[in-house]
Amino acid sequence: MAILQFLLVISLGGFIGLAVAKNLQENKHKRQLDEAFYQLLESQNSQVSLIQLAASARVEAQVAQQYLDRQVKIFSAVLEVDEEGDTFYRFPRLRLPPSSRQEW
Repeated sequence: MAILQFLLVISLGGFIGLAVAKNLQENKHKRQLDEAFYQLLESQNSQVSLIQLAASARVEAQVAQQYLDRQVKIFSAVLEVDEEGDTFYRFPRLRLPPSSRQEW
């Protein structure tokens, strides 16, 4: 019986450890995506593509796509295609006061 309890405690501890590690990774990705997103808005004239965001944040495309989908809904961005056939989202113009530019 003691062996079963020990295995249960070890399994539960492992599960909690994995959940904490996953949460930490998600928080890291969110910070990376937030920083990259707002820098791209500023530097790319409010146009952001999926590949730009994924590369700038250094995250997997699927993670960047989920983040970008949320931002598109929140800010009512519009999907556009340029002359070369590249797709990007046009967000409302980002106009930051000069003092807050360095925070991004």
